[in-house]
Amino acid sequence: MKTIATKLHQNTLGYWEVIDKPSESDLEAYYAKKYYQELKGAHQKQYTESELAFYNAKVKQRSAMIDNLLPHLPNKTMLDVGCGEGFEIAYFHQKGWKVKGIDFSSDGMLKQNPSCLDYLETGNIYTLLDKEIKSGAQYSVVWLQNVLEHVIDPQSLLNQLKKLVKPGGCAVITVPNDFSDLQVNALETQKISTPFWVALPDHLSYFNADSLRRLTEFCGWECLSITGDFPIDWFLMNGKSNYIEEKTAGKSAHHARVALENLIDQQPMDKVLKFWQSLADVGMGRNITAYISPK
Repeated sequence: MKTIATKLHQNTLGYWEVIDKPSESDLEAYYAKKYYQELKGAHQKQYTESELAFYNAKVKQRSAMIDNLLPHLPNKTMLDVGCGEGFEIAYFHQKGWKVKGIDFSSDGMLKQNPSCLDYLETGNIYTLLDKEIKSGAQYSVVWLQNVLEHVIDPQSLLNQLKKLVKPGGCAVITVPNDFSDLQVNALETQKISTPFWVALPDHLSYFNADSLRRLTEFCGWECLSITGDFPIDWFLMNGKSNYIEEKTAGKSAHHARVALENLIDQQPMDKVLKFWQSLADVGMGRNITAYISPK
């Protein structure tokens, strides 16, 4: 952990953050260049049927969790911030919801869910969020999947989002589960030689279940529940499946996660949701998802 100390620090809310954060303009220039470089080869991106089933299963499970937590959710409207390839937009639209997505680029949705392009607005996400707030728009659900870890000021973003959630609604926040007990143990016991989850300058903040709960409650949200997903980091404990130290194991680890997630999804939904909640309760899961409602 000493190698991290010069770049990150753990703040009073318990999550780790970059000490010398980039400016808004530098970050915007970085992502503009990154998007351009990634999109040059993006037409080659394809998913297997199992992977598509896995992605849709996660949306279905999170939707079911919303239904459990807020059975009288108002108006069935959803804003997906950083909607990417549009799997969430497509799922909720098929359920009859009024949906909207915002993202820097339409490329991902164009390739995976082109039928949803009419519900997408592209541009600088933060500018578009300000536009939504100034217009007085509000939604039953505001969805952020792997966005919060990228922003310079997570607290400011969470405070903004409260203005976009209807009374009785919620936000669904998914982030990587970083500096988890498992990751720290793997580093301390030399199962891995580097804190692989530190990804600068892409990830500026690093959360686990406890610190994510503290942050959201500090920002005036009630944390209704937190769920995990498949803890692919478990593979680090076996030398033959350690995909960090043995890069050739990465693909097989991914496919194993997909197969196991799909197998779990075949169980009754109430059992599936309890399982993912229990994993988060013991600090496990590669990603964690918080379901939060304005106080």
